[in-house]
Amino acid sequence: MNTTFEDLVNEYGKSIFRYILSLVKHKELAEDLYQEVLLSAYLAYPSIKEPCKYKSWLFTIAINKCRDYWRKENKAKQFWQEEVYSYSVTVEPNVIPEEEVLHKYSAQQMAEKVMTLPEIYRSPIFLYYYQDLTLVEIANKSNLPMSTVKTRMRRAKDRLRPKMQSLA
Repeated sequence: MNTTFEDLVNEYGKSIFRYILSLVKHKELAEDLYQEVLLSAYLAYPSIKEPCKYKSWLFTIAINKCRDYWRKENKAKQFWQEEVYSYSVTVEPNVIPEEEVLHKYSAQQMAEKVMTLPEIYRSPIFLYYYQDLTLVEIANKSNLPMSTVKTRMRRAKDRLRPKMQSLA
């Protein structure tokens, strides 16, 4: 049987879109990435030799497009953290010493509050806020499902909230 590209889109299109949406959690972004997946798949379609692997091939393209997007996002995030910060340090006047001491003191107090959490909650909070890892990276690093990492982050924040109010 000779499968056309249109047949592939009709058969797997909705599941590919739902898969992308489950990864990125934003409908408009998922739609954009879905279009990129379809374009890449359409351009590479003639080179596929094994029709039985169409589905896994399409899902692989989808995850790779999502990864590309996340890499771009991380680079933009890093730019704002590094480049803009270094610019603002050179442009803005020096911080008043008292403010600097207060900032360091409150950051230290916050770190102490985080350290009072049980290890299963402390670890994801520490990785996310102090080592700037994404939830995906935390899940991969700790060999946990994404849902477990999200649950632990939420529970850690719920436990920290009353403790942090004393700092305000």
